[in-house]
Amino acid sequence: MKKILVIDDEEWLREMIHLALKQKGFDVIESCNGADGIEKARHELPDLILCDINMEKVDGYLTLASLRNEAPTAAIPFILMTGLADNAGMRHGMELGADDYLAKPFTTDALYAAVEARLKKAQTVRDEAERKLAHLRDNISLMMPHEMRTPLNGILTNAELLAHSAATFKTSEIAEIGQEIHKSSQRLERLIENFLIYAQLELIAADPQNVNALRIGKTERSGSLIRERATAQALHANRSEDLILDASDITVPMAGEYLAKIIEELVQNAFKFSEPGTPVRVSANEVFNAVEISVGDQGRGFSTDQIARIGAYMQFERKMHEQQGLGLGLTIVKRLIELHGGTLSIEGKKGEGARVVAKLPKSKTDKV
Repeated sequence: MKKILVIDDEEWLREMIHLALKQKGFDVIESCNGADGIEKARHELPDLILCDINMEKVDGYLTLASLRNEAPTAAIPFILMTGLADNAGMRHGMELGADDYLAKPFTTDALYAAVEARLKKAQTVRDEAERKLAHLRDNISLMMPHEMRTPLNGILTNAELLAHSAATFKTSEIAEIGQEIHKSSQRLERLIENFLIYAQLELIAADPQNVNALRIGKTERSGSLIRERATAQALHANRSEDLILDASDITVPMAGEYLAKIIEELVQNAFKFSEPGTPVRVSANEVFNAVEISVGDQGRGFSTDQIARIGAYMQFERKMHEQQGLGLGLTIVKRLIELHGGTLSIEGKKGEGARVVAKLPKSKTDKV
């Protein structure tokens, strides 16, 4: 039975709505003012809220704003009721996160239509989230064992050599085996990390309130973080002289941990798919109402078809180039950018290098 909270300071209207909704099989909770309605919403977590706008002290707008700012109540469908449905008021309510308006006086048929439409939409969102999570579980269960097998075999094989034949090896040979174990362990660690990050992002994407919480993050004076992570990848690839940096100390509308992940994945790919001695350019600057981060190389690039097929677990030309890893890196970057309201584009042609460009909209407080 769906639970509906009705917030209105007019008792006769609350009773009328209560009776009408009860006849349709809904469980109805009443509240006589905004402050009480907020508390009941927090405690009862209804499936939908009907709230009058014009109430003393805590009006419908304040009630809506308060509930949208709290994680447990942020995604509850919210219908504002008003006898003064002017365009400015409606726009203000929508900006605060209202799902619909119900103009007073309204008929029971109009009430039923509004309630059923909002509940149906909420159920559709939940069904889609469940579908995405089921797909995610299937992908992980199919791909994770296969992708982990290679580094795990490297660890087990070399560890077995040391366990049974260490006495027959020279010191230099033992050191070499140890390096192979370390290399395989690092690869396995990255595989697990990317699986967990990808799963986390899909869980966030399935819930609008989590997406809103994600977008609150911000990295001020981002240049030092970008330079640090890009330089680390250049050192790891033994190509420090190939790195060209142009990273301003701008404010990036994204948490530092996610920005670091984007830089690491893009710069690592640029070095992996280009030859030593060719430049890898990393830049981060402000453009009109946006922040632009780009990483470019002069490597083998992507074909138009490959660009269109960027997705989880996609590894381009793996047999030809012996590419290691999940192929999740670019997908994680794309997902992060999209969840923050931005876009990711890839420029360049096959055999002529590639330039990956991420654009993020500035937050309202950062715009001049």
